[in-house]
Parts: sequence; C-alpha cells; structure tokens
Amino acid sequence: MDIQFIRRLADLLEKSALDEIEVVEGESKVRITRHRPAPVQQHYTLPAAAPQPVAVAAAPASEAPAAEPAQPEGYMIKSPMVGTFYRASSPEAPPFVEEGSTVKAGQTLCIIEAMKLLNEIEADVSGKILKILVGNGEPVEYGEPLFIIAPES
Repeated sequence: MDIQFIRRLADLLEKSALDEIEVVEGESKVRITRHRPAPVQQHYTLPAAAPQPVAVAAAPASEAPAAEPAQPEGYMIKSPMVGTFYRASSPEAPPFVEEGSTVKAGQTLCIIEAMKLLNEIEADVSGKILKILVGNGEPVEYGEPLFIIAPES
C-alpha cells in the first residue's frame, strides 16, 4: 500500500460519518480510526431562590403531635442477619413466645429465614418478654431490634 492510498482513506474517513476504516491487501493491513473528543459536560448553576416568607400559625396546645411511645427498658435481642422474621415454626403452629411470656436463656424466640435456611434465634438472657418489635413475616435487617426482655434479677 502506498502513502497516497492511506491519505485518501484518511480523507474519506474525515468526510464521512465513519469512525474507522480497515483495509487488508495480502499481508498488508491498515486501520484508520477517528478519535472523537469526549463530549464537553456543561455545568449550570441555578441562582439561589430568595427565601419566601412562611406564615406560621400557632397550634393549640391540645393539638400538639403525640410523641411516639417510649420503648420499654430492658435487654434488646437484635437480628443477627438479614432475612424474614417468623414468630412460629409453621403457619399453623403457635408462636414461640408472646409479650408477657417468661423465657429461659437459650430458648427459641423466633425464626429468621435467610437464603431458604431457617435460623432459630434464641434468648441470650432469662426474663420476661416486654415487647415484640417485629411483625410475623416482615423483613428484618442485620442489627434490627426484635425483642425487649426484662432480665431476671
């Protein structure tokens, strides 16, 4: 291949919408590629909006929003994994524990299904179940509180 042929290929590439031309003649091979510059990103800054006056009406004290009820004090059992919380071993079975139940350390409190495996969650301490914080069949995250237990003294 001669240089004139290569220049004509380059001109053809420049004048066309092609990004690449490759020609093979016998054992000779030439590839011409157009490198397009990356598109320029434009950043726009919007002017800050002027603060708008807001009318504030004082609500009567009797209509104050109710505060969330405080969680009972006690030992908190947290989820050791991500999964689905179940209170019983099957839909027909009674729950392992109820609020107010007395439990012993090592007693099964619930099951968490993770990746098709059923994991029994046991009490770390003996005591009374003060609060069950998760509903049956609800998803739980690692470290999410499940139960509050009043430890035996």
